[in-house]
Amino acid sequence: MPVKIRLQRHGKKGKPFYWIIAADTRAKRDGKYLEKIGIYNPNTNPATIELDVDGAVKWLQNGAQPTDTARAILSYKGALLKNHLAGGVRKGALTEDQAEEKFKTWLEEKEGSVSSKEESLTKAQQDAKNKALDAEKEVNAKRMAASAEAETAAAEAEAATEETEVEATEASSEENKEA
Repeated sequence: MPVKIRLQRHGKKGKPFYWIIAADTRAKRDGKYLEKIGIYNPNTNPATIELDVDGAVKWLQNGAQPTDTARAILSYKGALLKNHLAGGVRKGALTEDQAEEKFKTWLEEKEGSVSSKEESLTKAQQDAKNKALDAEKEVNAKRMAASAEAETAAAEAEAATEETEVEATEASSEENKEA
């Protein structure tokens, strides 16, 4: 029975969520599977991937062929490297301890690069938030200045109308005195 390591779609429309599974090649995309190896959520940034590396290596050693996307995920999480190192151990090129040490150093490097990417994304989000806040403060300052100008203009106009009214009443009172 030919086996593929592939993705099985879950989630709702527009929000995909995948299981990484080992399934018979003749099974439907979302149909029967042999084993669930992990999950993949592309909706988060960076994408969330949880993978049973040892389970994936077991299926790879038994002849399972990953699809292109599954191969990229397995490579990202180190399952293909671990399979490669296990092949070296079987051939006698490496000892088990050397293979495990190489895999651990690779994992540490990978975790460092992922954490730096997460930090840069967090910093970019914070910078965008600060920039938006500064723009909003600038707009509010302009609004306050405009409203202050409008109030002073209204006060001046009111004072001018009061002066004209006072002059008009004085003029009419003088006319009444003359008459």
